[in-house]
Amino acid sequence: MKLLFLSLPLTGHVNPMAAVAAALTRRGHEVLWAGSESFLRPLLGDAAQIHPIPLRAHRGQAERGLDATRSRWEGYIVPHAKSTRKGVDAAIEAFRPDLLVVDQHAIAGAVAAHAHGLRWVSVAPTTMELTRPFRRGLPRVEEWILGQLAAAWTAAGQPGEPPHDLRFSPHGTIAFTAGALAGEPAPGVRLVGPALAERAPDPDFPFDWLDPGRKHVLVTMGTLSMDLAKDFYRRIAEALAPLGDRLQAIVVAPDGTLDEPADHVLVRRRVPVLDLLPRLHAVVAHGGLNTVSEALVHGVPLVIAPIKGDQALNAEAVRAAGAGVRVSFDHIRPEALREHLLRLLDDPAFAAAARAEGDRLLAGGGAEAAADILQALAQAHHND
Repeated sequence: MKLLFLSLPLTGHVNPMAAVAAALTRRGHEVLWAGSESFLRPLLGDAAQIHPIPLRAHRGQAERGLDATRSRWEGYIVPHAKSTRKGVDAAIEAFRPDLLVVDQHAIAGAVAAHAHGLRWVSVAPTTMELTRPFRRGLPRVEEWILGQLAAAWTAAGQPGEPPHDLRFSPHGTIAFTAGALAGEPAPGVRLVGPALAERAPDPDFPFDWLDPGRKHVLVTMGTLSMDLAKDFYRRIAEALAPLGDRLQAIVVAPDGTLDEPADHVLVRRRVPVLDLLPRLHAVVAHGGLNTVSEALVHGVPLVIAPIKGDQALNAEAVRAAGAGVRVSFDHIRPEALREHLLRLLDDPAFAAAARAEGDRLLAGGGAEAAADILQALAQAHHND
């Protein structure tokens, strides 16, 4: 069978889809990605097939509240659909796939699937859309999003209104989550948990720096929020400063983010997260789904300071499950950060709850379960 994958050019969106693509490839299916060669190649490896679509810059995204929602759609999702539409059509014409596998926000794939009469599946790399959080609390925002989808449909030359919400395929949606993090998903959503796969090793990471006599903490606030997070990094550094006899911290941030970090604080632009997690005792993060899921699967509790998107939903789910604490990104002070972190390190109940929630995530079946769903749908199309 032949499957065409389309994602937004965001690492957190591509990684779980790549794990599923790898599972399908191992089963003998042919997978083609449509997207930027320069972005996808380092994530997918030399063997991946890529139909190149130029990566065009879009407007920056606002960081907070409803401004972030508006800019995410007007400045990123809709322009991405417009700039990739012709490339996706060309990939379909050249590849003739049995199934399209489409990131919920890569809506050019949904439109193209309808235009070409193809089966397609939505995949949800975040929890932002699963429960449609605006539908009840902020119906005007939900109506505005549906208007954005309708405008993208019309701009692609499709007649009338979209036949359904383009974020959710009538053939099903695969969500890379489960358990408390999933909330109450929309109908037709299949919860498979995190799709994990081996990633390229980092031979330069100094694993010998880690002292087995101390506990280890990872601090990562995401690349998209780096400008906004500088003050948070300063506060976490102050929180960590007097704890050198108890722990070591790995901070994921560009060089120069922290002025003269303490000897027990290692600042790295990139780290091999999956390789580090078995050695970690806590994670301080913004609450992105991949980071949260990977930590829970390894039984590592979290301090979460959500910034935007689905991060607040994930933070609340972790807090309610007893697998971590939620703090204010804007207002948490170093002393309070230190107190929360020490609670996670000293109270084994947090790690136990993280392990329990991680087991619920793993029960979804991950990449192999997603591959089963896609394989069955591709086979059905192939047999028609």
